[in-house]
Amino acid sequence: MSIVATSSPSEDDIKRIVPWILYVIFFSVLNETVFNVATPSISEQFYLQASQVSWIVTIFILFFGIGSIMFGKLSDLFSLKHLMVIGIIIYVSSSVLGFLFRDHYVTIILFRAIQGLGAASIPAINNTIITRYFTVTGRKKMFGLVTSAFSFGVAIGPVLGGYITGHIDWAYLFLIPVFTLAAIPFFLRLLPKEERKEGKFDLFGSILVSVMITSLMLFLTLMNPLYLVCSLVAGIWFVIHIRAHPYPFIQVAILRKPLYRTGIIIGFLVFSAYMTMMFLLPLLLSQLYALRAETIGLVMFPGAICAALCGKLAGDSIVKRGAWYVTIAGLGLIALGFLFVWLSIDQRVWWIVVALMVLNIGNAFSQTSLTESVSSTLHENQIGIGMGVFNLGLFFAQALGTSVAAKLLDVSFLNFPFHPFVLKEQSFVYANVTLLLLVIILYSALMYFSFSRRANQISHIGDEIHGN
Repeated sequence: MSIVATSSPSEDDIKRIVPWILYVIFFSVLNETVFNVATPSISEQFYLQASQVSWIVTIFILFFGIGSIMFGKLSDLFSLKHLMVIGIIIYVSSSVLGFLFRDHYVTIILFRAIQGLGAASIPAINNTIITRYFTVTGRKKMFGLVTSAFSFGVAIGPVLGGYITGHIDWAYLFLIPVFTLAAIPFFLRLLPKEERKEGKFDLFGSILVSVMITSLMLFLTLMNPLYLVCSLVAGIWFVIHIRAHPYPFIQVAILRKPLYRTGIIIGFLVFSAYMTMMFLLPLLLSQLYALRAETIGLVMFPGAICAALCGKLAGDSIVKRGAWYVTIAGLGLIALGFLFVWLSIDQRVWWIVVALMVLNIGNAFSQTSLTESVSSTLHENQIGIGMGVFNLGLFFAQALGTSVAAKLLDVSFLNFPFHPFVLKEQSFVYANVTLLLLVIILYSALMYFSFSRRANQISHIGDEIHGN
């Protein structure tokens, strides 16, 4: 049983709501990377190491992932328009408070966490809107447009962050989400009224998931075994809990789908590698090339344009060729982009500009196709929580990759010469981490290729399911 709309949106309403979906998606992901360029300035102001300042980015991503699955589950139970308004208000309120209490690192981390939780409502609810109210062909194209907005937000973040940090002050980055308030009247007017679905929100299950993920992140950052024990206990308890609960936070039936699990694993690996590079590049450009924040933003700007342009192209390509071809092309371009970055370290900066363009095009293609492939394995009443789990995997991967990469910069584990053309000692770790990310992408491509036939079959089955 799914939520019943008491009034269906007209075709004109659907067309009018598309720009506002893209608008809020852009601002929801912008804060993931807008602080990346500011991390050197924040580190200098509060006298922090790389692993410590990385929590400015990591805590947002972590709670973005947790919020994605929570709002995904809520979207299967409650009115989408009301959830969207609540999420935006949480996002904006925490942003304003973060700006007001910017002089204390602890409060900055606190409001970045709440900010991530509020921002997570936007992609989670929009995934449900797209699946529930768009046709099969329209859904594929919309995922492409969403990827454009998402990729542009991720890539333009360093550009905007660099300008604001260099010309005003990094704290003003907190105020960017205020612009999402403009979308509230349109969602209230254009989205239909909905009746509440029968069921209950599994609050205890959501708490167990949050404790499990947060504890694991703390363990990987601080290497305290108590956090690992806490994560394992919460994970085991959660498995027992969802088997006995009448309305479990995550349905066991979803996790039993082999292609759904495979999509989550591949998305986890690919997104962790891509977003880790987005975190490392500003530090690399600052430390190895001595570039200022605004210059770093300009270096990353061409890649941002490519990301914005290629999401729609990816959606159209899925309609014409299928998700398998687009995914393989995307993963190949990401691998090529990482190879270019690896070869560019200690070389000319414009080589990194080219590498970022290739990398962002590949990400736009792979993200669009993987999202469509995973969504096509789910029934309509599983979309909210199913895509919430998928998004949780993506953003946990991002938080995990960022945290681990920052830790590697602080220790000497990968600080050894391996790249034949890199001679500066401070460049060794960046070259070796980039090579490690390239290996992860190649492994992901091999995994996806081995499941190619089954992935194509699921895509066609999904079209039939959603078309009926």
